Amino acid sequence: MYVNGHDVFIIVFITFLCSLIVTPIVERIAYHVHAMDYPNERRLNKVPMPTLGGLAIFFAFLLGYMLYARSNVQMLSILMGSFLLILMGMIDDINPLKTRYQLLVQLLAAGIVTFYGGITLNYISVFGLSFIIPAPWSYLLTIILIVAIINAINLSDGLDGLCSGISSIYFLTISIIAFIMNSQQGLDTTLALIMLGGTLGFLVYNFPPARIYLGDTGSNFIGFIIAVTTLLGYKTATFTSLIIPLIILATPIIDVALSIARRILKRQNPFSTPDKQHFHHQLLKMKFSTRASLLIIYAIDLIFAGLSILYALGITYYVMLIYIGLMIIFLFVVLKTDILFKHQKKEKKSKRG
Repeated sequence: MYVNGHDVFIIVFITFLCSLIVTPIVERIAYHVHAMDYPNERRLNKVPMPTLGGLAIFFAFLLGYMLYARSNVQMLSILMGSFLLILMGMIDDINPLKTRYQLLVQLLAAGIVTFYGGITLNYISVFGLSFIIPAPWSYLLTIILIVAIINAINLSDGLDGLCSGISSIYFLTISIIAFIMNSQQGLDTTLALIMLGGTLGFLVYNFPPARIYLGDTGSNFIGFIIAVTTLLGYKTATFTSLIIPLIILATPIIDVALSIARRILKRQNPFSTPDKQHFHHQLLKMKFSTRASLLIIYAIDLIFAGLSILYALGITYYVMLIYIGLMIIFLFVVLKTDILFKHQKKEKKSKRG
């Protein structure tokens, strides 16, 4: 469908309202089925918290699909992959699954949109250079990209309002870029607007102090839709370069990359060893409150989102200079924290007279 200014408001409002109404119902269901996030040494919550919050966003997504999205093979493959991830997430939120089973379902969902939906990364355009990716490598790269983004978003869900907030920023940015590039007719734009309303409606209850968590039900589903909209936007020329979505997702991608590097340095399994050394944990260690830490990450994400919009406008040279500068500053801050290496605190020795 072609989305105009009036449609934007309606799509976002309807899905926002749906998510806003359904979330308290999902909260009660989570308590009833004991889908709870219990406090432990790795969790930040001090009391058991209901999960399954992603179900509310999924219902908003389904409503948005029925009212506004095209019914075609691509959309059907997205729905099939989403159902698999939602089902897996619900089971995991009630009774945690092993990582290999979660990975298997993620690969299956990615395979469905790749092979059945035909949503593939056939070429890459970066810094004015284009590379054609022949099959079967294009299929393999697409599946790896989808699974990587799902897990990047999943691992970012460690603070009240974090995953739902940065996802809202991502979907908002995609929508703005779509209108700038005059590509509102794309499925990526419709999905972004539907998800924007859904995530914002849920954020009302997830913003600190949170009443309910996304759970794996939500983080896997949101990560999947982010990956799909990235690929669709690239195919419909909403994104003129693969750099654009990577800039928007800079915060979770960098955090996950550092997390993997940290665990490898510690000779741990990089994919199955949860810890409390992520960027948001470092902000909390600096004595920032949960809300202040969240707003700092939002601010960083909004800066990267603004850069991606400027890049889409063609201001590539200055954007990359600013981006490189931000990366240098960010890495400098990282080296001052425990994200990569544990810093030993020096204790003052008392003098005895």
